[in-house]
Amino acid sequence: MASVDLALDPQLAAERLLDVEPEGPWLDAFLERLTTLRRSRGLADVLDTWGLSQAEFGDLVGVSRQAVCKWLTRLPSDREIMVADLAAATDVLAHYVRRERIPAVVRRPAPGLGNRSMLDLIAAGETAEILTATRAMFDPAGAVA
Repeated sequence: MASVDLALDPQLAAERLLDVEPEGPWLDAFLERLTTLRRSRGLADVLDTWGLSQAEFGDLVGVSRQAVCKWLTRLPSDREIMVADLAAATDVLAHYVRRERIPAVVRRPAPGLGNRSMLDLIAAGETAEILTATRAMFDPAGAVA
């Protein structure tokens, strides 16, 4: 893997990139791939933080482990909102709960979730509710955001 100078100011890096490739399909493809990778990394972070295997997550959302594995490099557009909800909820959890406790938190039924666990809500396709409830439980100021 090639190294990237992350000390370079992002605005300067963008300007340099445009100096080399001002317009065209290469830049469009680059931006599309960068966006796809960022979204897919959100899923990887959710799986890691929540202590879920690809097979467990696949069972929750009704796909195979192999499909989840592919999502880690190219997230389908119809799954972007689900992953964005879960990634945002993960950010809240990571801020308020010790990381090693998060897998237990997401598996435990909670009154604020209608006595269901966060995993139950994923299986029900209610990821927006996970984000809303997580914000309300751990960050009351963020519940309206």
